[in-house]
Amino acid sequence: MQISYETPRLLLRQFEYPDAGTVQNLAGHIEVARSTLNVPHPYEDGMAESWIGYLIKARVARTEFTYAVILKESGQLVGASSIIYTEKHNRAELAYWVGVPYWKCGIGTEAAAVLLTGCFESLPVVKVFAAHFLENTASGRIMEKLGMKREGILRSHFSRWNRQVDSVYYGILRNEWEEKSGSKRS
Repeated sequence: MQISYETPRLLLRQFEYPDAGTVQNLAGHIEVARSTLNVPHPYEDGMAESWIGYLIKARVARTEFTYAVILKESGQLVGASSIIYTEKHNRAELAYWVGVPYWKCGIGTEAAAVLLTGCFESLPVVKVFAAHFLENTASGRIMEKLGMKREGILRSHFSRWNRQVDSVYYGILRNEWEEKSGSKRS
C-alpha cells in the first residue's frame, strides 16, 4: 500500500514517534476505548510509542498498514485508519478510530473509503471485512456507506472490560467493490 493517501479534507500518512502525545490524548478518551477492541484505557505513558513501534514493524512485514488521519487545513492528527492484511486467506480487515472532538464530521467514512480503495488497488485481496461492537452503530453506518454488506452478528464474541460483547461483521468482495467503484483490476 502507498505511504500516504489524500482526500479533499484529509491526509493519511504513516505514524511517526512525535505523534505519540496526540495519540495518547485522543485514544485516551474512554469513549474511544469503549468503542474499540484494542485501544486500552487508561492509555498510559509509553503505550503510544510502543504502538507506533509495532506499526513500523508491521508495515515492513506487510501485515498491517495503519495511517494517521490528518486534517489538511490545520495539520491536526484526528484518528487512525488501518488495513490488516492476511495473505494466506486473500483478505484484509479495515479498522479505524477517530478522536471524540471529531466525531460526526464524516472523517471516519472519508478515511476508510480511501483506504478501502487503496487496499483493493494494491493488495491481491478477494474480500475486505470490518467489525464493530453491536452498540457502536455509528461504525456500522460507516461500513454501510462504503458498500459493505452486513454478514452477521457473533454473539458474546469478545470479552471487553469483564463483559461479553456482540460483534457485527460486514464485508465487501472485490467484484462488489469493482462494480460500486467502476474499477476493474488489470
